Amino acid sequence: MIPITCVMLQRQHLLMALLAFEGMILTILVTIMVLMLYSWMFVTLIILTFGACGASLGLACMVMMARSYGNDHISSLSTNKC
Repeated sequence: MIPITCVMLQRQHLLMALLAFEGMILTILVTIMVLMLYSWMFVTLIILTFGACGASLGLACMVMMARSYGNDHISSLSTNKC
């Protein structure tokens, strides 16, 4: 519940939003591991892999945005700019 709240509150920097999303993925992973009592380790490995792929894509997008705009402010990503 805390990572979801952090995503809602972090509207300034993209890095903080990415960290909150990573916290959500880790929370889901731990919840699945506890509920399944370690019986389906393959499923948790797949979720962990998708989380790592998502984190690397988010970080790549943030680096590209920082190089283009000079900062990682979410307000720089306005869709109204042409």
